[in-house]
Amino acid sequence: MTRSDLVARLGERFTQLTHRDAEFAVKTILDAMSDALARGHRIEIRGFGSFQVNRRPPRMGRNPRSGEQVVIPEKLVPHFKPGKALREAVDERTPAEPSPVSNDRSDDAPA
Repeated sequence: MTRSDLVARLGERFTQLTHRDAEFAVKTILDAMSDALARGHRIEIRGFGSFQVNRRPPRMGRNPRSGEQVVIPEKLVPHFKPGKALREAVDERTPAEPSPVSNDRSDDAPA
């Protein structure tokens, strides 16, 4: 689902909102969440999940072209942890049957 899909869905559900109002509402919510995470705050939406900022410590890496070791600096990255209700809702809608594509090549092997 894209941002425009979200705006369209909001407009369908709340017919009194114009497309511009729905777009403004989505933008306002996403901007508020981005600002809160940028300030280091944690966001919790009950039944959906929580967003927080995780710290990735500095580490040594390699330049793939030269093989030279380089220092990769510390990073702060956003992290989402789904809530129980979201996990259960996704699990209910996920088909239990295995995918028709398989890595097991024993059926194709000549006898």
